[in-house]
Amino acid sequence: MSGRLSSFNIVSLVLGFSFLYLPIVLLVIYSFNASQLVTVWGGFSLRWYAALAGNRMFLDAAFVTLRVGIISASLATILGTLAAMALARYGRFRGRTLFSGMAAAPLVMPEVITGLSLLLLFVAINFDRGFWTVTLAHTTFSMCFVAVVVQSRLVTFDRSLEEAAQDLGCPPLKAFLLVTLPVIWPAVLSGWMLAFTLSLDDLVIASFTSGPGATTLPMRIYSQVRLGVTPEINAISTILIAVVATGVLVASITLKRQEARRLRDERLAQEAERQALAA
Repeated sequence: MSGRLSSFNIVSLVLGFSFLYLPIVLLVIYSFNASQLVTVWGGFSLRWYAALAGNRMFLDAAFVTLRVGIISASLATILGTLAAMALARYGRFRGRTLFSGMAAAPLVMPEVITGLSLLLLFVAINFDRGFWTVTLAHTTFSMCFVAVVVQSRLVTFDRSLEEAAQDLGCPPLKAFLLVTLPVIWPAVLSGWMLAFTLSLDDLVIASFTSGPGATTLPMRIYSQVRLGVTPEINAISTILIAVVATGVLVASITLKRQEARRLRDERLAQEAERQALAA
């Protein structure tokens, strides 16, 4: 079988990538448009980025979105890692099926249902909607994604390393922090990045659970788009794309370096073992 791409495959790839990324490319290009008309090119300009710097509504919404994303991703990573540990380590226990189903429910639950149920919960317990309700809502629906990512890594983790540390007198918590966590750290970091990206992207759940002073950037963009697309929306969307792309790039480089370091350490350990056996 030849490894060369056929004309059909090339055309399919071009059409597929164009369908996915051409709208994003056009959005980025027109964010540098000097014209006030979104679809008419008037020359290269940074005027809309300068105007965006003075738009207090967009800046406040962006600050709220970043705070919600960082806090909710951190909470979701902690809770998701604990849930993954319970599912991967403790085998069959009473209530496992229910716990597993509840942990994975947000993966398949429509966002409208999740947002409505959280809204009813906050109203029932008389919890005023605002920054923390949005943060808790984002933690709830992104925690399951972290659990899935971390659990897939824990399934292949060699528990003999952790057991050896405990046999040498290391407490379970310390063994987890010093032995297990460094090994599964790439999966934990990937889970955090996924939760952060989902938080930045969410509109539906935030619309149900937000309150005064807790308008996120997707909500602000959506409310502005309903009145008409402006070049400032292209600019803030481009910045959001750049933030997400930079985060993904940094995470990818970090994971690759950690994997290369792990492989190097394994080679050094194997070489030391061979030299010990030879001696």
